Amino acid sequence: MRNGDGGEVAHWVRNDSGAWMQVTQFADQVRQADFGGDGALYMLSHQQAPSGKILRVMMSDPKLSSAEVVVDTSRPPAPQIPDGLKPADRNPAKRGNAKPMSIDDFTAGRNVLYVAMMSGGPSDLLTFNRSGQPLGKVAAPPVSSILGLVRAGGDDLLFQAASYTTPATWYRYDSAKKKAVPAALRTSYPADFSDVVVKREFATSKDGTKIPINIRYRKGTKLDGTNPTILGGYGGYSISIRPAPSLASRVWLNAGGILADANLRGGGEFGETWHESGKMLKKQNVFDDFAACARYLVARKYTSPSKLAIEGGSNGGLLMGAVLTQHPELFRAVVSHVGIYDVPRWLRTPNGVFNTTEFGSPDDPRQLSAMMAYSPYHHVVAGTRYPAVLLLTGDNDGRVDPMNSRKFAARLQEASGSANPILLRTTSKAGHGIGTALTEAVALRTDVYAFLWRELGLR
Repeated sequence: MRNGDGGEVAHWVRNDSGAWMQVTQFADQVRQADFGGDGALYMLSHQQAPSGKILRVMMSDPKLSSAEVVVDTSRPPAPQIPDGLKPADRNPAKRGNAKPMSIDDFTAGRNVLYVAMMSGGPSDLLTFNRSGQPLGKVAAPPVSSILGLVRAGGDDLLFQAASYTTPATWYRYDSAKKKAVPAALRTSYPADFSDVVVKREFATSKDGTKIPINIRYRKGTKLDGTNPTILGGYGGYSISIRPAPSLASRVWLNAGGILADANLRGGGEFGETWHESGKMLKKQNVFDDFAACARYLVARKYTSPSKLAIEGGSNGGLLMGAVLTQHPELFRAVVSHVGIYDVPRWLRTPNGVFNTTEFGSPDDPRQLSAMMAYSPYHHVVAGTRYPAVLLLTGDNDGRVDPMNSRKFAARLQEASGSANPILLRTTSKAGHGIGTALTEAVALRTDVYAFLWRELGLR
């Protein structure tokens, strides 16, 4: 059972007689559970373990108080060596220092625990025995996402991996042979991304925190500050921005554009501490992180403010609204999908009330003061030279009331002191985005690119 959308979960198990027994409560910070093949229940906990730990308790007496820790990120294992490396590459000293990692996902086989470890966005897939001793690392594409873990019988595993340049592919891992091979279920792309450079760099936020940025562009692109660039971000709900391909991005790259994703605080890229430092009273950190990433791209000559666009949706739409009102001079164009702009009023809507664990409650004076300090609608200033803005919403959005986009568009249109367009795109054929028909998705992306082509002056 979930307590709203903030990541608090409680678990029950049913015994052979049909009676239910509560194993965890919201306060226990156990996010995920899985039945092992050894008669045990395995759980991912963040209690006193911001980067996660895996617990095991026998189903014969499933009491959390009797659970043992089998994988603990506060005690990092020895360096994990991918299967198939050449002997010369198996020297840990030659592979550099261990990177900070947090548990992103796991599943329990009969004798093997598979744990997806995230480090700032990209993931590694590690294996452990029942006692938590490391067994090795499953080879996957570099700078990739581990998107799914499914037991395939015994200790074999199906997992999905993707990168910025390779489509999501399912692999079958043979635990006996310690080898992963592509499964029959895969995605083939009509576009080739072999000419795309992927770089991972770090901006420095206002308080000194290092923020990862994943940057992509075509080989041969001159970094002279003239490149049209889209910077994206989210920063909330412990949701991580993962490396993933996009067919639509091929169009942008072909036109000479650059793409960048920021791994902001509020996400789960470095564990629960990363999430906690970007929620509730600390939400402003997310906006500071994003502004720092924009300035980094300009300072490193990837782009300039006159060629920089930003894009985000939902909680990422709130991000767009906040940085638009706080730093209007940093961007030439803003694209914001189904965003939250009147924060305290949205939290009063039927779905908004489930999000107080992430944003706070308007009934708490301290929390209300914090959200009013960044709520975009309340920080539009008359006469400000705002960049070009495209707000997108759907009439059937039950998650974020469309009134947010309509109010924000009207307020910006009235207040802006520039000649840049403030546009609202609304449709009766979609809601918050999930389940949107392909024809509507293509139409939406076409309108977004048409807007950006015009505002950033692409060929």
